[in-house]
Amino acid sequence: MFLVWLAATILFQAILTKTRSSKLRIPPGPLALPIIGHFHLLQPSLHKAVQKISNHYGPIIQLYLGSNPGVFVVSAEIAKEILKTHEICFANRPGNTVISFLTYGKSDFAFAPYGTFWKFMKKLCMSELLNGRMLDQLSPIRGEEIKRFLETLRKKGEANEGVNLADELLKLTNSTVMRMAISKSCFDSHHHDEADKVIQRVKESSMLSAKFNLQDHFWFCKGFDFQGFGKRMKEVRGKFDVMLEGIIREHEEDRRSQKSTANNNHGAKDVLDAILRISEDPSSEVKITRDNIKGFLMDMLSGGTDTTAVTVEWALAELINHPTAMEKARKEIDSLVTSSGKHRIVMESDIQKLPYIQAIVKETLRLHPPAPFIMRAPSENCTIAGFHIPARTKVFINVWAIGRDPKNWDDPLEFKPERFLLGQGFEVRGQHYQLLPFGSGRRGCPGTSLALNVAHTCLATMIQCFEWKVVGDGDGVGGGVDMEEGPSFILSRAKPLICVPKPRLMPFPSLS
Repeated sequence: MFLVWLAATILFQAILTKTRSSKLRIPPGPLALPIIGHFHLLQPSLHKAVQKISNHYGPIIQLYLGSNPGVFVVSAEIAKEILKTHEICFANRPGNTVISFLTYGKSDFAFAPYGTFWKFMKKLCMSELLNGRMLDQLSPIRGEEIKRFLETLRKKGEANEGVNLADELLKLTNSTVMRMAISKSCFDSHHHDEADKVIQRVKESSMLSAKFNLQDHFWFCKGFDFQGFGKRMKEVRGKFDVMLEGIIREHEEDRRSQKSTANNNHGAKDVLDAILRISEDPSSEVKITRDNIKGFLMDMLSGGTDTTAVTVEWALAELINHPTAMEKARKEIDSLVTSSGKHRIVMESDIQKLPYIQAIVKETLRLHPPAPFIMRAPSENCTIAGFHIPARTKVFINVWAIGRDPKNWDDPLEFKPERFLLGQGFEVRGQHYQLLPFGSGRRGCPGTSLALNVAHTCLATMIQCFEWKVVGDGDGVGGGVDMEEGPSFILSRAKPLICVPKPRLMPFPSLS
């Protein structure tokens, strides 16, 4: 009886879809299979599969993810139409069942619906929480964490030990963001256990958010927890909530202690301290709730770590495969440091004087954007590139494919940092739609400046301080490093980059 009902429902849905499409021009796409839609065409890498299908059907296509239609874009021009011309309509970012639950019903900033609260938080990020002044205030923290990272590499290199760069870079970015956000460090003996707990909770929530959930893709599964996600979501958020609550209470006690000693001239010691001050302000135009604070912390702890680590790992892999570019970068750094008359490590404040390092990072983000898609959902029916897009349809802009489009780039599959030194003026902050690693417009990544500061400085110090000897032959073409992508939602490498970091500066500069 159930099968008969299901078959009748599918037939009705197909008739309804055909009726609608006869009246409205919808994006083209291949024939969908009953129930599963186009899932059979989208394995193993969604961004590559979409690019391949688009080669046959055009730069904007519609594919069914189970019961739900999704619109996929692989054109810089259409991306601009969505993100700029129709920016307000596409100001919402779709989530899923797990993300909505873990973020306290989208009480965070990243997935909050476009409206009064989101606008207020955006203004706070730009004016206080992640602005230049706050980043400058916390720059010593980033410097200290990079020095610890370099010291770890130096010891490994002197012992001729291989280093898993993915692991070490993730420790660096995790510790940096945690110290900036909540004043906890992976390497501080006083906070080590608590920091490890933060990392574990972030991993648990990220892994759960990325898993395939039947309820998100098949209408007849809504309300039925066949996979046991409900119990798992409650466990993960419960653990995260207890941890965040403890961290917030600790900060609140510190703030009360400072007030009781009449020490009112202190600046915010970290981002949580700053947001607590704002939440306590009775004149604030929007009341920030406890769930809002926890959601924002979850965004910061989970959104700014693995993406930056992955970018630096890809950049180093490309440089190992392109020794001429590595040597050019090294000469640029050595020349700058030598001109200062000091035997020192390159610093964050040097980056503006290192155009080739900046070009390497841009080229890495073009070829290996850590998030292959920008996701949006229109708040109302709209027309994009002449096609009807219904309200709340999930729209995926394939940043990976746009970055490799021969219409936008000469030799698009080649690693050529020099392309960004030839007066093209491309930036990665969303102004140029051929290059969108951080999104664009109102919902562009608010942590772009932080991510770039860490990525540039970390990569520059790794180039300056070490020669990199790959463990094994790397399994790449001609013995180079293999550049195959992994299957994860964040575009990490299929195989971790393992190298022996041989110190090249003698004596090695003091890191104290």
